Amino acid sequence: MGNKAFQWLSQRLSSHKSQYWALQLSGWAGYTLLSYVNSFFWVKDHWVYSGYIAVAVSSGIFLTEAMRTGYQRLWSRPPVTRFLGSLLLVSVAAALWAGIKFGGHLWLYGTEDAENPLWRAIYWFSYSFMIFTTWSALYYSIKYYQASQTQKAKTLRAESMAHQAQLKMLRYQLNPHFLFNTLNAISTLILDNDGRTANNMVTRLSQFLRHSLDNDPMQKVTLAKEVEALMLYLDIEKVRFADRLGVRLDLQGESPQALVPSLLLQPLVENAIKYGISQLEWGGEISIKARVFAGELLLEVSDNGPGMSDKELSLIGKGYGVGIRNTCERLRALYGDDQRVRFRNRPEGGLSVNIRIPFEQE
Repeated sequence: MGNKAFQWLSQRLSSHKSQYWALQLSGWAGYTLLSYVNSFFWVKDHWVYSGYIAVAVSSGIFLTEAMRTGYQRLWSRPPVTRFLGSLLLVSVAAALWAGIKFGGHLWLYGTEDAENPLWRAIYWFSYSFMIFTTWSALYYSIKYYQASQTQKAKTLRAESMAHQAQLKMLRYQLNPHFLFNTLNAISTLILDNDGRTANNMVTRLSQFLRHSLDNDPMQKVTLAKEVEALMLYLDIEKVRFADRLGVRLDLQGESPQALVPSLLLQPLVENAIKYGISQLEWGGEISIKARVFAGELLLEVSDNGPGMSDKELSLIGKGYGVGIRNTCERLRALYGDDQRVRFRNRPEGGLSVNIRIPFEQE
């Protein structure tokens, strides 16, 4: 029962209007309590004084509501106009409330007070001006805070939309890049009158592209599914290379369940085939390893080709190859500083690409 009541109260206070009235009534309730405590020992007729407080508080709520309406109209005006208009509203409201308070004081105590009525009126106006100035300062502080939070939310939403658009652009760039290379290979097979092999390659290409289009580029997939998609791509390449292309998989521990960006491995393997396997007369082998260590997923794609020169290694990932560059940019966009991509020549020959990203599961 208590939990339901708390949920109901939280829902009611979720809107700005409910929050405003909660603060408004709480503030005036506090003013009423302080007035009673302050006058408890010197007021003789508490019933009459209660009526006086009720009139003062009711009129105060009414006047602050009128001020609030005025402030809402001034909100879109220039700062100077807003300040002067607010000062005028505070002065008028303070004068009206001072008149009500002063009239109530005369009604309670008559003119027996020896103090000059003019000084008494000045006192009540100054007191009322201070109360309404404090109320206005709190109102504008909360208003500016809410406006800043709204603007912050809009900025974050705009950044998120731009971030998603960037990821989609980088992800979709992979398909035309891969498609261009594959169609060139199919064209070569047709020119060589190898129609059967070309037809097999077209069939595998359609399967791979269908798989690619069926996956949301904004969603991550498990490494097991990523490898499954990669094998569709490798089936296409094996049509070209036949027995010259070998693949070795080593997915250790929890790594198959790790979440990775879709089509993360394809451009890395494509790069290994283009600059590694295709350079070897008798072909070669591509190795894909994965393991989980210290809360991170460690991926390695390597080949036993000729490797790369130091100059090529310095360019790779920055401007060397569309697929590799897009892969690096996707990882930076998704993980920021929590990712690392390293390209290095293996001591035994060939190139190794090491990727480190946070370990995530569904």
